[in-house]
This record gives sequence, C-alpha cells and structure tokens, in this order.
Amino acid sequence: MGLIVQKYGGTSVGSSERIKRVANRIVKRKRAGNKMVAVVSAMGDTTDELIGLVNQITDNPPRREYDMLISTGEQVSVSLLAMAIHELGEDVISLTGSQVGIITDDIHSKAKILEIKPDRVEKELAEGKIVIVAGFQGVTINNEITTLGRGGSDTTAVAVATALRADLCEIYTDVDGVYTTDPRMVEDARKLPEISYEEMLELASLGANVLHPRSVEIAKEYNVKLAVKSSFACSPGTIIKEVEELEKNIVVSGVACNKSEVKLSLVGVPDHPGIASKVFTRLAQESINVDMIIQNVNYDGVNDITFTTDEDDFKQTKKVLEEMKDELNYRELLCDNQVAKVSIVGAGMVTNPGVAAKMFEALAEEEINIGMISTSEIKVSCLIARDKAEKAVRAIHSKFELDKLGIDND
Repeated sequence: MGLIVQKYGGTSVGSSERIKRVANRIVKRKRAGNKMVAVVSAMGDTTDELIGLVNQITDNPPRREYDMLISTGEQVSVSLLAMAIHELGEDVISLTGSQVGIITDDIHSKAKILEIKPDRVEKELAEGKIVIVAGFQGVTINNEITTLGRGGSDTTAVAVATALRADLCEIYTDVDGVYTTDPRMVEDARKLPEISYEEMLELASLGANVLHPRSVEIAKEYNVKLAVKSSFACSPGTIIKEVEELEKNIVVSGVACNKSEVKLSLVGVPDHPGIASKVFTRLAQESINVDMIIQNVNYDGVNDITFTTDEDDFKQTKKVLEEMKDELNYRELLCDNQVAKVSIVGAGMVTNPGVAAKMFEALAEEEINIGMISTSEIKVSCLIARDKAEKAVRAIHSKFELDKLGIDND
C-alpha cells in the first residue's frame, strides 16, 4: 500500500468521457490498496478561453482580478472528476488550493508556493477518501487567490507529493513520456525510459513542454520519485531521478526548442558601472525572467546590452525599459520577436569536449546563422531565426544520432 499523487492535464480531462476514464484509472489504483490524491488542471482550452474573455475587456487587467477569474477553471474540473469517482462508488472530496493549504507569495499570476499545510488532505485520506486537488492555484497569507503561471498544476502536484511524503508522483499528460525531442518535429524522436533531474530541468526550462521547470526543481530538492505518463495509454512512461555516473556516457540526451522567445537590445548604453544592475534588478522586481544576456564590447564609451525573455513578458518588459530611458540614457531600444532558441542537453557534456562545436557544425551545414549563445555544464543554447527552428532541431537531432537512444516512438 502506498500514497500516490497523480496529476492530470487539461487534455486528460477535456471532455466528460475523458473525465470518466481518469476516474476509472484513479479508482483502480485505490482499489489496489493505495491512498490516492489527484491534482487536476482546467478542462481542455478553458484557461485560454478565459484569457480570451480578459482580452476582450482590457489589455492590462488588474492581476488580482485576473487570478480570480482564471482560477475558476480548475474548480470545474475537480468537482466533475469527484462526481465521476462518486458514481463509481468511492468516497471522494474535491478541494481548492486554499482548502488544501497551499500558501503562496503575493505575485499574482506567477505566484510561488511558500508552504503547504497538509492537515486537511491527511484527514480526508485517513477517512478513506480519494482527494481531488485543484492545480495551478493557491492563496496568500491574506487570503487572496493566486495562480502559479502556465504549467502550475505540475508544481502543485510535486509540492503536494512532497508535503504528504508520497511514495510516487505521476504526471499524466497527452504524451507518453519524455522524448529526445518533440516527436511532432522529428519523426524518429525516441522516448527516454529514464532521465536525470538536472537534464529534465534544463529541457523544461528550454522549451520542452512536458513538465513545468519549478516542479522539477522541487522534485530534485526533495528527491520526489517522478514519472511522466500518458493518460490515454498504459505504457510505462519516463522516470525522472538522480543521475548515475554510468549514465554520463550519454553525452546528449535531448534537443529542446522554444519559439516563444523575444530578443531586446538596449543600443548605446553609457559604459558606467551599475547600468546592467539597474536594468535587471528592475526587471526582477516586475517578476520578469530573462535568459540569454550579452553585453557587447565597449566602443566610444558606450555598450549594447542584449537579452531574451518570454513572449508573455514582452509587453511589460518593453514598458519597463521605455520608462527607464532617461535613467539609463540609452540611444535606442530594438525588439525582435521572430527568434527561437534551440538547445542541447546532456549530463555527459561536462566531461566531453567538442559538443558545442558539433552543434554549431550541424547548424552551419544547414546555413542557419547563430545570433546568441549561452552555455552551462549540461546545455548549449543558440538563438536563431524562428522560421529555421524546426529545421535546426532535425539537423541537431541527426548530428548527435539521438534516434539511437531510448525507445521507438510507436
């Protein structure tokens, strides 16, 4: 008998039939002797539809009211799933993030979980109930509803698993595991039976939309046993765990692609100490994450500072930089939203020289120009033209012979 936390994404509960299928899956595991907690996202495109309504009203919604609205999608799905499980004859209860005791900071629409008070969930489990938890949402210490940002239900699931000391956390989605790259881009992409926390975190951060990066961070920090599976099949999926030394023989495990990058350049910034600090401190205060950063060589007492951020943050980033123009005394702000980031990730890269050169060679052979480069011990990322992204992924996947890893995509 174990305690299992499962997470079901929006496509997994996108219709009444799919909700019934999920209910049967949960009940089957319960009747096998497990305590069951299920974290659920909003149905299908519900969140996108709610955001569409927002856009019909305003381009700049108050973030509190934004969270008040989009948090409602999960309440629909958890209550319907609880009803479906009740129909199968099991005791069940659905709970909002607030009722679960998910306490967050007060950064609306991008809140981070500060703690989980699991008393209510533990009480319901002790009474033999299946507990259905609304993902993606929490509450501040002042009782204000918050949301965790896109993919936040993954984070909810892993955080709940950590608080409950669960034996396993399963992430059910519309794919049956983690692949060497997006199989929609590369036909011979292969499913990886296992991947390290570090590699998964890099892939998630670089555009692989299988797991939310924060969820992987929490799983790694608390050593949560994590599995990615399909809610539409019974395949074993991919296990995410600590890397073993032997696994470092695999130099590159995957290729990621992010088409939602925007490049911004501050041209002609005075070459004074503290300028970069002012820029990135102000962006951090607005909860804007930046990625690649380049400061060009000094010329005539000025520099250019170039960085990338996510498209969702572009309007706010541009607004902040324009407000700082007099303070920074830069000459011009250039923006490019037709870029993409392609990346390779692998635990074995740290002990194998020449990996970056091989990636650059693959891009050069396809006459794909590189705009920016960033690296870490286990990843190399290149910024390229967006219309070349899929071509680049295919070329890199082939160059590193990733079609020979893992399991066939069939």
